[in-house]
Amino acid sequence: MAAVPNTAPLRSPARPAAEPAAARASTRRAKPRIRVAGGVVWIVVVAVLLTGVVALNVAVLRLNVRLDELGHRRADLQAQNAALESQISQAASRTETLARRQGLVPANPDETKFVDIGAPPK
Repeated sequence: MAAVPNTAPLRSPARPAAEPAAARASTRRAKPRIRVAGGVVWIVVVAVLLTGVVALNVAVLRLNVRLDELGHRRADLQAQNAALESQISQAASRTETLARRQGLVPANPDETKFVDIGAPPK
């Protein structure tokens, strides 16, 4: 008798075929979790860096505000100093005028003598 060729495809039992598919599915699921975890890490890193940049900008802004306040204060003090110098000049002029009215004259530098009173006692 002649042998009849088996035309049916060779299959492995159903149970072993299901195991590699389950293993492949679990590896497919694991990769997206790793990718998601890596994405979350990058989001956190970028958020921390942005927070640092914002904090740095706030600090610079505060320093600039303080510098502006000090600049205004400096300008005010310079104006006050100029006003006081003007008052001193006017007072010296008035004092000299009043002294001349009373007959006082400035001392001649050639006739000015200094007296040495010695060293102060210790």
